[in-house]
Amino acid sequence: MSFLGIDLGTTGCKAVLFDEKGGALASAYREYTIVSQEPGQAELDPWMVWDQVKGMIKDCVTGIRQPIEAISVSSLGEAVVPVSLARKPLGNSLLSFDIRGNEFVPRLRELITDRELYSKNGNPLGTNYSLTKLMWYRNDQSDLYRQSDSFLLWASYILFMLGAAPVVDYAHANRTLAFDIDRNVWNSDLLSKIDFDPEKLPDLMPAGSVCGSMTKELSAEFGLHNQPLLVVGTHDQCANALGCGVLDEGTAMYGMGTYHCIVSVCNERKPIDAMLARGLNTEHHAVPDRWASFIYNQGGILLKWFRDTFAQGVKNFPEVNIYEHLMHEMPIGPSPVTVLPHFITTGPPAFLEKTSGNISGLTIDTTRGDICKGVLEGTAFYLKANLDNLPDGMNINEFRVVGGGSRSDIWVQLTADILERPCTRTREPEAGALGAAILAAVGSGKYRSFQDAADAMVGTADTFYPDPDRWQEYSRNYERYKQILPLMGSFLASYK
Repeated sequence: MSFLGIDLGTTGCKAVLFDEKGGALASAYREYTIVSQEPGQAELDPWMVWDQVKGMIKDCVTGIRQPIEAISVSSLGEAVVPVSLARKPLGNSLLSFDIRGNEFVPRLRELITDRELYSKNGNPLGTNYSLTKLMWYRNDQSDLYRQSDSFLLWASYILFMLGAAPVVDYAHANRTLAFDIDRNVWNSDLLSKIDFDPEKLPDLMPAGSVCGSMTKELSAEFGLHNQPLLVVGTHDQCANALGCGVLDEGTAMYGMGTYHCIVSVCNERKPIDAMLARGLNTEHHAVPDRWASFIYNQGGILLKWFRDTFAQGVKNFPEVNIYEHLMHEMPIGPSPVTVLPHFITTGPPAFLEKTSGNISGLTIDTTRGDICKGVLEGTAFYLKANLDNLPDGMNINEFRVVGGGSRSDIWVQLTADILERPCTRTREPEAGALGAAILAAVGSGKYRSFQDAADAMVGTADTFYPDPDRWQEYSRNYERYKQILPLMGSFLASYK
């Protein structure tokens, strides 16, 4: 018996086939391109992505003798695909950072305040969510809007194309802004105000629910002798947390990828004003009766910028792990420079768009390693400032770390020292795919609960413990970091 977990991202997707103990039996990966027809536009072609997903599944299941019991999908949030009930996509999917739909924000602010929206949905108004894109489809693509039977988020779309009913989990529904997270229904009042037909949104189901089975045609195409169950998936960050075994309060997932994202879990919703003031969202975790909240910044993006800018020569040697090479140039102690990591739009608490990065403390003696370590420190300081300001009762005692950055002992140890919490790697690096496989295992009835499934399928590896003496050294840089931000705000204001 095996379970297929699919993890669909913005530029690529992976599938991993797991046995009931969480052992990886096979895996596959495919990439696809973002379509940009005009500046500021960013789309995914649903036909192209579907072809890649099919090829990936075929690669993953070829030669596997164990029957595939069930399949589930983890995916990016926000973006939607217009489809017909004949299982045909009718147009491209606008990604969260596509500028189309931004023009509707002033109208939405007239209809609902941030506090009113947060009380219903758990998110403040933003252009990255689905709502403004749905309004764009209705207003600027009226023919496509009329022809579309449903607008599906990506995990729902992949399951739908495999044979499932058009349904969506609560976490993904939350990313539209049109979901009432306390009643688990679409916000019909808000949809009415923007003149969007709620019948064009999929039915709502909890993650881990069976929503159909693979079609006979696809089973035959993949060479399968059965029709695997299809199980409702979840938002990729929630799947990452589940795949790390982060089910309850106290332990958080720390994804060290393109973005550095901390997913904390709560047993109950925290006070609205406390969360809104800190820019913290609230959405359903994949696990029943649990809530998830995200803290994030652009850690991986910033390190890639540093690599591309300061290490052009090293990039030309493919046998060299460039990141490890650069990190071994770093000083043993704290960096003599301080980096404000606001090189692109920031995350919580302020979501600053008009901001700028800053590297201070440069001298004629500054080395490349000094700047590299400043980048890593600045990323950790940004997250620490958020952690130090969590609402009462929202406690994080330790982290499960995943993603590309988690493979570096140096980076994980630095993170543990600055955040003052243990950081534990998981046995399976593809936490999103494992989280989806856990959903499939629970939905199929293999396990009675998410806890039973996680206990059986999630394993941990080494733990990095914080060194109090190192934090005392880093704390001086942290204080300088906190002093830079308001100064940077004044500097930028002089250019307006």
